Amino acid sequence: MQQSIRRVEVEPARDPATVEARVQYVIPTSAKPFSYEYEPPPGVPRRSATFDERRILIHDARQRVVQPSLDAEAFALRRQPTRVNDFYDAAEVEAIYYPELERLLIDATRARSILIFDHTVRGDAASNRDGTTIHEPVHRVHNDYTAQSGPRRVQDLLPRSTATRLLRHRVLEVNVWRPIRGPLRTMPLAVCDATSMRPDDFVACDLYFRDRVGEISYVAYSERHRWYFYPDMHRDEVLLLKCFDSDRAHGGVGAHAAFEHPHTPADALPRESIEARAFAFFAP
Repeated sequence: MQQSIRRVEVEPARDPATVEARVQYVIPTSAKPFSYEYEPPPGVPRRSATFDERRILIHDARQRVVQPSLDAEAFALRRQPTRVNDFYDAAEVEAIYYPELERLLIDATRARSILIFDHTVRGDAASNRDGTTIHEPVHRVHNDYTAQSGPRRVQDLLPRSTATRLLRHRVLEVNVWRPIRGPLRTMPLAVCDATSMRPDDFVACDLYFRDRVGEISYVAYSERHRWYFYPDMHRDEVLLLKCFDSDRAHGGVGAHAAFEHPHTPADALPRESIEARAFAFFAP
């Protein structure tokens, strides 16, 4: 099965604080889609899903009078300087950056404890470095977890008794996204307001790793979706993305995708970013 992409247009934007760009929405089918995070078996496609490439309107979140929050829109901007010198050094990131993020997320969520469990560095070809695994930005609209895979990931990471105790209480999964260099003008991150989404927008997708099977959500297109981004993000700014929340009384989750900004300057820095993933636990 070959992956295909259709292009569908919308009316041009007229608001000067809004840009038009393309992202890829999944086309739902009767079969559950899958994606391999390693080279798949012979004859098996890397991904089974087919996508619509839609031109969407993306609003400047800095212009909002009331800034978005994790409990409402499922994303929030924070300023957080870091002592990390080299985000391409995994040992330095885990030793310095992870504790910084623990303090940030305790303050942002009011959780009792935080578990930072992995991170990914993303960039384009111009930012590749010897000895460093750099992943490409993702233009497919997605959310990193589902109602099933959030708790399952907690169980994967922690001893059974600990996971069972923590999952009796509210659990959040939050991605922390940061530019490694700024201002970031190449392939910024667009986020979809959770209040504009409905449960049936999300399409569960199996994610095959060599040692386990995860599950993410792709997203089907809807005209009601509202998109935002933060222009010219700097190294001391982070974007918090709520990808799982066991307590729906605190709102739903959104989605995100990288996009090519139509007005990216020719001399803009290459895209370099890091995203860390964390669980926030509220168990006493």
